[in-house]
Amino acid sequence: MPARGDHDARRRDVSEAVWRVLAARGFGGLTLRAVAAEMNASTGLLTHYFPSKKALIAYALDVADERTATRPQELPQKPGLDGLHTALQNVLPLTPEDAAMNRVWVSSWDGSLADPELGAREKNRYEGWRSRLRPHVEAAVNDGDLPPGTDIDEVTATVAAFTHGIVIQALFDPGRFSPARQKALLTNFLNTLKAP
Repeated sequence: MPARGDHDARRRDVSEAVWRVLAARGFGGLTLRAVAAEMNASTGLLTHYFPSKKALIAYALDVADERTATRPQELPQKPGLDGLHTALQNVLPLTPEDAAMNRVWVSSWDGSLADPELGAREKNRYEGWRSRLRPHVEAAVNDGDLPPGTDIDEVTATVAAFTHGIVIQALFDPGRFSPARQKALLTNFLNTLKAP
């Protein structure tokens, strides 16, 4: 039986290899063979960790979740619209690393749409994202930056959907949706929501 430290080190190696395959090929290119080749290892070694393709995909989603949670982000300086702007801008593919992260998530949608368990996981992930955005919208209403009576849940869903629309367009047409244009689109959109 390998020592615990060896097992942990191997698991880290597997995580890094899974991420490199995801970043290069997306979920469509994620196979035991591709991960094994990335590690210069045998597929037999990986079957110890992943008895099925679904287990590999679930693990890859865990790796993507961890990478998303630990990536460098700008912290909101204050609540309200400024905080909302910062939180949404953190999602945009403004750097090559951010673009790779977004490509990984977009490539995961196919499997999540086809598998109810993975689909439920993705639904929960989006609910979590909206729940983190909601306090910013609520603060913007309380501060008078958004009109009184604003439907907080509707605005939260709308800004999340709008931001993801920018993400998709920037991934497919980065020349037209440069980082500067992405930021300007987001800023202009949030300005349309402001109280008169």
